[in-house]
Amino acid sequence: MTIRVLIADDHAAVRAGLRVLLETDDDIAVVGEAADGDQAVALATDLRPDVVLMDVRMPGTDGIEATETLAGGHITQVLVLTTFDIDEYLFGALRAGAAGFLLKSASADEMIDAVRAVARGDAVLAPDVVGRVVGAFRTPVTDARAHGPADRQTTDRQPTGRHPTERHPEVRTLTDREREVLDCLGSGLSNADIAARLFISETTVKTHVSRVLAKLQITSRVQAAIIALDVR
Repeated sequence: MTIRVLIADDHAAVRAGLRVLLETDDDIAVVGEAADGDQAVALATDLRPDVVLMDVRMPGTDGIEATETLAGGHITQVLVLTTFDIDEYLFGALRAGAAGFLLKSASADEMIDAVRAVARGDAVLAPDVVGRVVGAFRTPVTDARAHGPADRQTTDRQPTGRHPTERHPEVRTLTDREREVLDCLGSGLSNADIAARLFISETTVKTHVSRVLAKLQITSRVQAAIIALDVR
């Protein structure tokens, strides 16, 4: 199946370059371009692409706010693509529900692989930021802006000394199979890898992942993976 992509970036030259890069592969088609967050939301709502490749710094509604709207409304998957490797953007994107976070310094193959992974329902994090995400989540803090893992409600429940399941009471609502899936997400496994480990189909994995996200009241598997690491 062709992966339908919407590119959101305020620089026309960047959009043109990304279009050329992505469309070198026959299984990816760029169905639209947006110059700001408002336009990205409007076009994504209308076109329903599989993936929105979202810049952060844009005039008006920025990429993080647009991501929150799209992810929160279950409109499409968002892969944040930015030049700036700073915590404010990284954690802001994850709190907003981005399925992936990638730097524009990534190679062409890395970008294409990331788009394919997000379209499959898998999560993508730039290798340089994985350690920061896990480290920030496991360090108890009181300021959600400095912490920035899955979402504010998760952050606010992280006082020192509390048992992980007390910080994430929704985990108790998961079935045994859903807990297994959550643990696999914490290990960074793709849907195909989870299917192989649990001896179930990828379609069944997607169903379980959707239920896990709904029960944990989050919007992305990246957020689920961070919670999984904390409750182990």
